[in-house]
Amino acid sequence: MSEHITPIRTYLLIFFALMILTVVTVAVAMVDLGALNDVVAMGIAIFKASLVVLFFMHVKKSRLMTKITVVASAFWLLILFGLTLSDYVTRGFL
Repeated sequence: MSEHITPIRTYLLIFFALMILTVVTVAVAMVDLGALNDVVAMGIAIFKASLVVLFFMHVKKSRLMTKITVVASAFWLLILFGLTLSDYVTRGFL
């Protein structure tokens, strides 16, 4: 079975993209966007996590079963977040 070899240049580009996105995250945290601060920070975090999963964990060039497993685990995480948030929203505030 032949393995895909990712060039070092790709790893360096992804690394620098992650560093730039980290700086953007810090810069956005300094700007008052009201309720959008959390949304923007979460969006950047999801994008950075996607880069890590796709390139550093080699999911982009892996088999279909690995991709299905990653999507299923992300779906399960969304279910857990949804259940947690539904519990939080239905509680009365003191």
